Amino acid sequence: MHFRTLLPSFFVLFFLYPASSQVNQANDAILEIMEQSPIAGLAVAVVKKDQIIYQNSFGMKDLEEKIPMTDESLFRIASISKSFTATALMQLVEQKKLSLQDDVSDLIGFEIRNPRYPNKVITLEMLLSHTSSLNDSEGYFSLDAIDPSTNPDWKNCYNDYEPGDGYQYCNLNFNIAGTILERISGERFDHYIVNHILQPLDIYGGYNVDELDRSLFATIYDYQPESATFSPSPAAYASRKEDIDNYTKGRSAPIFSPTGGLKISAPGLARYMSMHMNKGKYGKTRIISRKSEKSMQKPRSEDAHYGLALQTTTQFIPGVTLVGHTGLAYGLHSAMYFHPKKKYGIVIISSGNNPETEEGFVKVIREIAIALHKQLIEP
Repeated sequence: MHFRTLLPSFFVLFFLYPASSQVNQANDAILEIMEQSPIAGLAVAVVKKDQIIYQNSFGMKDLEEKIPMTDESLFRIASISKSFTATALMQLVEQKKLSLQDDVSDLIGFEIRNPRYPNKVITLEMLLSHTSSLNDSEGYFSLDAIDPSTNPDWKNCYNDYEPGDGYQYCNLNFNIAGTILERISGERFDHYIVNHILQPLDIYGGYNVDELDRSLFATIYDYQPESATFSPSPAAYASRKEDIDNYTKGRSAPIFSPTGGLKISAPGLARYMSMHMNKGKYGKTRIISRKSEKSMQKPRSEDAHYGLALQTTTQFIPGVTLVGHTGLAYGLHSAMYFHPKKKYGIVIISSGNNPETEEGFVKVIREIAIALHKQLIEP
């Protein structure tokens, strides 16, 4: 083989992968941030093109047992999970099994109507973009909250603006959407995500804790600023075996939390992010079409710039337009953001840290993102 035939791949790798000095600087920057602000455990990954060019773990997976965090550690990533639910539904849209303009009432099996605007159809698109006029005031862990036959206060689930004309972030939207996925596909929600998204991308993870290796779970910690202490949040990985034993397909999907219940590693999430960054395709594996990906990234609300479970922002890394999502639950904070044109992305997952915010983002997560961008993406 001639040397010239090796040049293209050599130069691709040269430009993609950072020098050891850059990696060391990134590590040092993160460690310095962790010295200034308490973090229980942390996992990060940086992607360029289809390649993870940097991944590392810091702190402890289990503070009590003094078990270090590893790149294989699984986290309940909270609301980034919403994008998996939306991605799965776009697969069904492509198969013409449903439409974004379908009436949610028809899809879910009972009436979903804002009582102030009874003639206005609430569509699947509105659910996935948080423009449905729904809120979480009656809870969202069960569809009983919004079903008129089970909750006499169901009207409280609706805001006073017309569906489609306002934005409010609402977890109930996505637990309804996950149930619709189950009803239309015929597969139990958690199994659908594994079978049609995770496995095709060769990612280990899922929504059902009883089908995963518990030894990989990173303990989630709630941080108390007043005492500067961490306390474990066991509810993050609570078994749902009893609920599953009494499962009703097409009704019980919220027990898996389509709105926030996915367990996945940072490198696994980075691989999934790469798929969205590369217009619905990772390597030779296409998960959704380019058209579906474009639709997911298109903002439906002017103020929030929120599409279908993907949000556009210039605040995560100031002045840089990125697309992605954050997560917050039980003390965990997560972020997944990518640049659709320049083809790079950052995943950060903290199992517990000071929840202080800055410009709408958890301050320490944002500082780590800025450091990674500076050292590894545009040094």
